[in-house]
Amino acid sequence: MKLQDNVTIITGGGQGIGEAYARRFVAEGAKVAVADINRDKGEAVAADLRKQGGEAIFVPVDVSSESDTQNMAKTVTDKWGRIDTLIANAAIYYDIDNQNHSFEYLKKIFSVNYFGAWLSCRAAYPYMRKQGKGSIITQSSGAAYSTFYVPHEELPSFHYSVTKAAMNAMTHFIAAAGGPHGVRCNAISPGPTMTEATKKAVQKEIIDMIVNMMMAIKQPLEAEDLCGAAVFLASDDSKMITGQILCVDGGMFMRG
Repeated sequence: MKLQDNVTIITGGGQGIGEAYARRFVAEGAKVAVADINRDKGEAVAADLRKQGGEAIFVPVDVSSESDTQNMAKTVTDKWGRIDTLIANAAIYYDIDNQNHSFEYLKKIFSVNYFGAWLSCRAAYPYMRKQGKGSIITQSSGAAYSTFYVPHEELPSFHYSVTKAAMNAMTHFIAAAGGPHGVRCNAISPGPTMTEATKKAVQKEIIDMIVNMMMAIKQPLEAEDLCGAAVFLASDDSKMITGQILCVDGGMFMRG
């Protein structure tokens, strides 16, 4: 097992990609804190992981709340004494309104998708710095690179895409700040991943167009397809890798 006794926090771990990460990390020997705003889903995932013999807890968190994220980090260190990995995965996506381009809605998306990730990283960082080692994994998206938009009469807010582009920049800055203290930061940038959120938020015709016209491997991803990259970035196999955006997208964006 690649992550034996690795203490991992996964925000948005109660469903979708976050749940897939939680299940794979426990299978790799990690101790996992399933951090989620949805108590029912988060507790159910943590309970199921324990039922299967894993070590997992649920931590309630609204990542847009500084006090919540600070409490999340403290709860985990009080329980297990350290934080080895943070996966800043939580985001507004399942219920995202792609037709709302108002300034107020843009600020709402930023409050979770970007500021929520920053607050989560900021909460975990002091513990990682003190122990001289840690891996932060942020959740980006191919949407950060795509400029495909349906025409609008007004200038769109580009809300989800812009927050993910900002996440990429934040990843670079955290990597530069944390490197001298043993704290690494990398991002995973998925292609179209067939979670329930994607099926709800993105029309099937658009998914088919992306797969057929933009991807070298002609099939959408499943959440489990991202887990190998996350395990790699959390493990010592990637100890000299930081500040990178790892595209796990079937060759949709070949950046180098």
